[in-house]
Amino acid sequence: MALKNFVEELTWRGMIHDVMPDTEEHLNEAMRSAYVGFDPTADSLHIGNLVPIMLLAFFQRSGHKPVALVGGATGMIGDPSGKSNERNLLDEATLRHNQECVKNQLSQFLDFSSAKENQAVLVNNYDWMKEFSFLDFIRDVGKHITVNYMMAKDSVKNRISGEGNDGMSFTEFTYQLVQGYDFLHLYQNQDCTLQMGGSDQWGNITTGTELIRRIENGKGFALTCPLITKSDGSKFGKSEGGNIWLDAKRTSPYKFYQYWLNSSDEDAEKYIKIFTFLDKETIEALVAEHKEAPHMRLLQKRLAEEVTTTVHSAEEYENAVKASEILFGRSTSEDLKTLNEATFLDVFEGVPQAEVALVEIENGLDIIGGLAEKTGFLKSNGEARRALKENSISVNKEKVSEDYSITASDLINGQFVLLQRGKKNYFIIKAV
Repeated sequence: MALKNFVEELTWRGMIHDVMPDTEEHLNEAMRSAYVGFDPTADSLHIGNLVPIMLLAFFQRSGHKPVALVGGATGMIGDPSGKSNERNLLDEATLRHNQECVKNQLSQFLDFSSAKENQAVLVNNYDWMKEFSFLDFIRDVGKHITVNYMMAKDSVKNRISGEGNDGMSFTEFTYQLVQGYDFLHLYQNQDCTLQMGGSDQWGNITTGTELIRRIENGKGFALTCPLITKSDGSKFGKSEGGNIWLDAKRTSPYKFYQYWLNSSDEDAEKYIKIFTFLDKETIEALVAEHKEAPHMRLLQKRLAEEVTTTVHSAEEYENAVKASEILFGRSTSEDLKTLNEATFLDVFEGVPQAEVALVEIENGLDIIGGLAEKTGFLKSNGEARRALKENSISVNKEKVSEDYSITASDLINGQFVLLQRGKKNYFIIKAV
């Protein structure tokens, strides 16, 4: 595979914060290996992890070999990069389970199986740290790095001098040594010469390059990406419900799609360069087209399509679009009935519900009773009649009149009926 200029690719995508001198020349000379570390304390990655994932993906697409390191050892001991709470200890079985889940998600972006020279590799630092005794570690590794060197790192200084915390534990302090040793180990055993990560990891990464220099008399390289922020100042990757996860069971494809679709114009222009594999010409054309008609939200739609398809599938993307059109656009009762239960409940999350006996619906529930007495959606039968005369009532997105009866044929997934007054006032009948 012909090499592409990886640093040049990242530069136009706005993905370089710091890069060690001579890194670009080093990568252009021959196929190289680079690694990024991932925390395995959950059985899913979230979109905050997408930046380092994309670093590895662009690296592989440039003809190089990506190494994904799962921090089974470092995941147990805390991280001095700004978090105030240390991580919990996990047992090995849980770590192995989480590792497999993480690999499955990474395989949406990285090629682990092609047998090509640059196929991706997954490693776990627990495998080489678990037999490493404390005495061996301080003898073979610790003596090469001075406390003065470690104290000079911003990640350490910020934790020690930060307001409202209890200082920094010895465990956290040694993190950069352990991470530095990971780089040394991969340099020795995988011919890995580059470590990448977020800009907050620069201090830990350069500790690794220093160990390589002092122990192996070798040359390691470092590259970091800016931490992603949102234009309104809120944290990227978070919603009202917390993290946006890559696992469909934790964050549904519909909600995942909506997160990207709701990006501001400024953010969408930035995100489409970082989180998609679209080339420069395609993105520049999309940006220009978007600026001609921003109300069409072409950038947001293409961004949401690309990321949702990569992380989930084309089918899940289509379902998410369909679900969005049901809530916000023109759609039919038949469209509504194609939604699975999970997507239906996601789309209409927070909409009030009332339970009605299934047998009443099977026997035919008159619309007046369905709107008022049986559900409380409307306050009275009189209000229900007035709304029906105004032609403002829909059942499953289709207008109905006063003589309508709700029957089993109206049930979505054999369970739900969607009532609507006007454009935005929804109510769900749940058959029990």
